[in-house]
Amino acid sequence: MRAGGDLFGGLAQPTVLIGPNRLFGSSSSKTPKPTLNDAIQSTESRIDTIEVKIRKLDAELIRYKDSMKKLKEGPGKAAMQQRAMRVLKQKKLYESQLSQLQQQTFNMEQAIMTTENLRNTMATVDAMKQANKEMSKQYSKIDIDKIESISYDMEDLIEQANEVQESLGRSYGVPDQIDEDELQAELEALGDDLGELENPDTNDGIPSYLKESDTTHLPDLPGTELNKPEEPIKATVKAT
Repeated sequence: MRAGGDLFGGLAQPTVLIGPNRLFGSSSSKTPKPTLNDAIQSTESRIDTIEVKIRKLDAELIRYKDSMKKLKEGPGKAAMQQRAMRVLKQKKLYESQLSQLQQQTFNMEQAIMTTENLRNTMATVDAMKQANKEMSKQYSKIDIDKIESISYDMEDLIEQANEVQESLGRSYGVPDQIDEDELQAELEALGDDLGELENPDTNDGIPSYLKESDTTHLPDLPGTELNKPEEPIKATVKAT
């Protein structure tokens, strides 16, 4: 028979652990580490406990003080004073611990605030990087030369449209230069004619250029003497 490892063909076999963890198959997951918030809650709980103890010591000191006021100088008062001194020292110790715990809480809260600020800063930086990539991607699709060419084309089209409008709005048969005095005189004359038309009582509603001249002195037409009555003729003969 071979000794030692020769029983397994000369191969060294691994040592088998028989510890309690191996026997019961403990979970491989590790206990989560405490966070700053957990530490703050634990510290605040200790602060509350110490504050309760300090209030109790304050009440005890008040009782000692009232008792010493009633006692006369002597061994009894001196012994009570010694107990009061011990209580006061204990209170000072608790107050020192309270101050340290409060400072620790403040430091941890400040660390949390700093961490949150850093997270917000990193989120802002990531957002800016993403926006920069998106802007670069969009601008890569833009051709400045094409944009300028389009702008020039639009400007030419607008000028052509203005020329068309000016051509359509051009006046025909109207002289370029018109005498303002002649226009004023014509306007005044036109006003007089309109006034005559609007006043039929005085002008009979007939313009001056349409009025007939006085016909009372017009000569008689030939042959009209035969149609006249005889009495006026006789009167004319007698008068001669």
